[in-house]
Amino acid sequence: MSQGQPRRPTNDQGVKYGDVFDVKGDLAGQTIAPQDAALMQSAETMVLGQTQRGGPAAVMQSASRQNELTGFVGHDQASRAAANHGVTVTETIVPGGCIVTEFIAGQPIGRIMETDAPRQHVPEGAKITIGEALETAGLTAGDKPVERSDAAAIQAAEARATGRNATVPGGVSAQALAAADANARETCDEDKTKLRDILANATTKMPSDKAVDRDDAARVVGAEIRNKPDMTTRPGGVAASVAAAARLNQDRQ
Repeated sequence: MSQGQPRRPTNDQGVKYGDVFDVKGDLAGQTIAPQDAALMQSAETMVLGQTQRGGPAAVMQSASRQNELTGFVGHDQASRAAANHGVTVTETIVPGGCIVTEFIAGQPIGRIMETDAPRQHVPEGAKITIGEALETAGLTAGDKPVERSDAAAIQAAEARATGRNATVPGGVSAQALAAADANARETCDEDKTKLRDILANATTKMPSDKAVDRDDAARVVGAEIRNKPDMTTRPGGVAASVAAAARLNQDRQ
């Protein structure tokens, strides 16, 4: 990921965009806030499947955490740039792959080149469903205890799959919520309910299912990061698995 060279903060407003990215104008002087980082992390996960090590979201998370600890910004605060203009992650197809560019307030702050296999057209039935994405998370992060952020992401996934806002009695999200509450009271990790215990055979625990799309992934990613103190997704967890499934399904148009 190409970045501008970090520069040392020059005043008492905390770490600003101009200190860590090659940006200009009003954006350069704005303090990086936690909600800015959360937006970029969600956008990166949507497009790339996970937060990129050393990428813009990781840099913004580190800077915003420092700014929050030193009292320059609040935990729920966003900069004017993020609040008024948001963040954008775009893919430009080039021979042999694509270029992913990340923007805030219309200014590019990072790029990555990805190699890309030719896109395939496959039947709707061959697409990955939300239930299957949940089962994948049970395999990739199955040994992790269920946390409130996992339960929130699972609840959002089930709602998108079923079209119901209410939790399905005895369903996968009901089990996840109960497990997260029980785990919060349990002191020994060995005795905590793991993700694999909840997500195994997730497709059979939901009354209906659907192919994952980007709107589904956005809801699930948002639910997970809103319920984690560091506002990041769990590597290989629910949000990451659903986002990866959405990307694969998009490639199969």
